[in-house]
Amino acid sequence: MRLRRHGSLLGSSLKSLSTRPILCSQCHHHQYSTGPPQNIAVIGGGITGLASAYYIAKEQPTARITIYEAGPRLGGWLHSSHVEVPGGRVLFEHGPRSLRPGMGALVTSTLIQELGMIPDVIYTDKSAASAVNRFIYYPDHLVRLPNPTNDSSLEIAFTTLREPLFKGFIPGAIGEAFRPTRPANLDDESVASFFARRLDPRVAQNIISAVLHGIYAGDVNQLSVRSIFPLLWTLEKQGGSVIRAIATSRVEENIKLLRRDRELLAETKKVVNPEFMAAMGKASVFSFRNGLQQLVDRLAETVAGNKRVTTNLGTPVTHLELEEAASGDKKMKVFTESESQTYDMVVSSIFSKTLSELCTSNSKTVLPELAKTHAVTVMVVNLFYANPKLVPVEGFGYLIPQSIPFQQNPERALGVIFDSDTIKGQDIATGTKLTVILGGHWWDGWSTYPTEDEGVAAAQSILARHLHITDDPVAAQAKLQKDCIPQYTVGHITRMKQTHSQLMAHFKGRLRVVGNSYTGVGVNDCIRAAKDIAQDLGQYNQKSGLEEIPA
Repeated sequence: MRLRRHGSLLGSSLKSLSTRPILCSQCHHHQYSTGPPQNIAVIGGGITGLASAYYIAKEQPTARITIYEAGPRLGGWLHSSHVEVPGGRVLFEHGPRSLRPGMGALVTSTLIQELGMIPDVIYTDKSAASAVNRFIYYPDHLVRLPNPTNDSSLEIAFTTLREPLFKGFIPGAIGEAFRPTRPANLDDESVASFFARRLDPRVAQNIISAVLHGIYAGDVNQLSVRSIFPLLWTLEKQGGSVIRAIATSRVEENIKLLRRDRELLAETKKVVNPEFMAAMGKASVFSFRNGLQQLVDRLAETVAGNKRVTTNLGTPVTHLELEEAASGDKKMKVFTESESQTYDMVVSSIFSKTLSELCTSNSKTVLPELAKTHAVTVMVVNLFYANPKLVPVEGFGYLIPQSIPFQQNPERALGVIFDSDTIKGQDIATGTKLTVILGGHWWDGWSTYPTEDEGVAAAQSILARHLHITDDPVAAQAKLQKDCIPQYTVGHITRMKQTHSQLMAHFKGRLRVVGNSYTGVGVNDCIRAAKDIAQDLGQYNQKSGLEEIPA
């Protein structure tokens, strides 16, 4: 269950049904056309910006790097806090709360080792209740999702046949190989449309919409299947249907993402501690003893310890422009409220729509496709109860699909995380810790949002209706995360292709983009993209951060 996006605000959930967009750079070269940049600005001090500065400092050992962060702290959406409660202290995560190991975390694993943080990692085993038991609320009760690793075929069959949640799934799966393939001229479609074509509309609205609430907090009818499920999109193109493509062993044919992952796995095995790799292989999710903010704190400390890196907090960038000298030399000029500075290159890790507002000419943005980007707002409500036995089931938590009746979800919640089960070892108090996520696409178009007290009351209302929890929490916090998760809506890949052309036309390779607006909303995605972009900085007139977009 993960709203990452930042990365992500719900923890890792049903991400195995998805795969990260094939937008990141797949190949790395180190030849430089005019020499590597020596003066670089990084805009944004969240996890992507910090990781970018860290990797740029490694790749360009003589470069000077300046980080511009508009807010008063580094870390962005990764924000953990300790709260005193009767009997001790508990950790509240106000953004992402756990990461998934596996292929997506290969770069993250290497970074953790480089930062000396392996002793601080805490794991949830794949056999734990939170790994085995994941739920969707439909239409008025919790439904445990079948787990092929732990459940017998009979148990899986009984669940899928008995529960209304799975209506349409079995006949849809049986008939998928015989359904007509998509029109040749179809460039993209919504996730709902794709699953309705290939399986059944009920699968899209019930199961898949819940999954995407847990990752993007987004609307299944608006999100792009080509961006979010690129493997399924490619398989249908290759085999005429997903199942036929798998049956004819075409899964890996012409799929750059899988080839790149295999290469990265081989690289990681050479450098990462084998015991750490083995521990990650046994884990369902992982975090750190003091929460995910411990990762950005250590990263910020490491970056700050480099004399070539300067960090400017509370310094929003107001404008970016390219300067071209008569000699043909090109520089980027960065404007703040008080001054302007010139750099060889700028790496932007901020929300793409905000970047478009900084890049204007004659009061019009020169990156119009980025101006179309939409992001959703969520409220993360953390609650701690003295009673350790409040939740009627053990597990990771549950997601709420778009299709359940309004009467069951008038608060517009996206899901509930059973934090006490999900990650153990962060608290020194006994009780029940829960997180309720509100809003997302349900709040699109809203000009005002609930107050903290209203958010806590809404979370308690959901828990009372769904789990019959009526106790009062001994500690509660609600944090509004405005525009925290960019939405990869239909046409996202085409817009990114056009943005690459616009970046090259107006900034000649001197402005690079990276972050959750482009190549994946998760923390692991952002760290990997930061490393990718740092390795290609010297290739002027070739790179934008979006050049390796699939055709």
